[in-house]
Amino acid sequence: MTELSWATVVDWLLSHGIRVLVILAVGALLWFALNKSLPPIVRRAVARTKYKESKEGMEKRTNTLLSIFKAVGRAFIIIVTIMMVLSEVGVPIAPVLAGFGIAGIAIGFGAQYLIRDFISGIFITLENQYRVGDVARVADIAGLVEEVTLRKTVLRDLDGIVHHVPNGEIRVASNFTRHFARVNLDVSVGYGTDLDHAISVINRVGQELAEDENWRQVIKSPPQALRVNSLGSSGIDIKVVGDVKPMQQWAVMGQLRLRLKKAFDAEGIEIPWPHTKVYFGNPLPDSPEKEDKPAHS
Repeated sequence: MTELSWATVVDWLLSHGIRVLVILAVGALLWFALNKSLPPIVRRAVARTKYKESKEGMEKRTNTLLSIFKAVGRAFIIIVTIMMVLSEVGVPIAPVLAGFGIAGIAIGFGAQYLIRDFISGIFITLENQYRVGDVARVADIAGLVEEVTLRKTVLRDLDGIVHHVPNGEIRVASNFTRHFARVNLDVSVGYGTDLDHAISVINRVGQELAEDENWRQVIKSPPQALRVNSLGSSGIDIKVVGDVKPMQQWAVMGQLRLRLKKAFDAEGIEIPWPHTKVYFGNPLPDSPEKEDKPAHS
């Protein structure tokens, strides 16, 4: 066995150690370049897309693509750097690659779902179905999209619960915040209400809300009465709709309900609720049983 001397170590460091340091330095440089150059490239590409997006929508699209491209690019840099370092220190790369190939074939039979997730993730990204920051329903789970990768989508619902949904499980994706959102609610009034008067009050309140300086920036079209939507068991439902900026529909509907309640109270318009009359074995008022009952002297 050859005795390891200091001269041998120095010689190895001079011949191979410097190359290893260069490889690591190049890997670090590529990592830095990826983080520095990728954002402006993606932003320019998103700006040139044919889809008409708002500034907020373009920013969401950019952040989603950046997270995916950075993950793929970093993984590629790490793998290539490790392979080059192993080759430089004398580890044969061909057997390692062959081993990965055999392992990949063996794993492939059990990784069909993983492949399906990646393919679905590619189409979700290319088709811009939803982005980080959108509110969407995927796989029957609705929430704020916190992360999108090629393998999974991460949602946080109103209860704060985080859901990890494999992309391959997504059959239908519903985006609540794409381009614009809509106020869509039914306002109930009593059957004795003058509907023309109630509709005029609803339209007035919607117009006042749209002109309010605290709300006009998020309202695209004032909430207005669309039609008499249904004749319910307790009251008449009037459909109210209006367009707002994405993710603002819930706040606008809450403020609209508050103002409608105050306006209805001031105008004497009844907001109905279920009524139930209960009789405990007594004759009904003005019933024949009561009228036919003989009087006692």
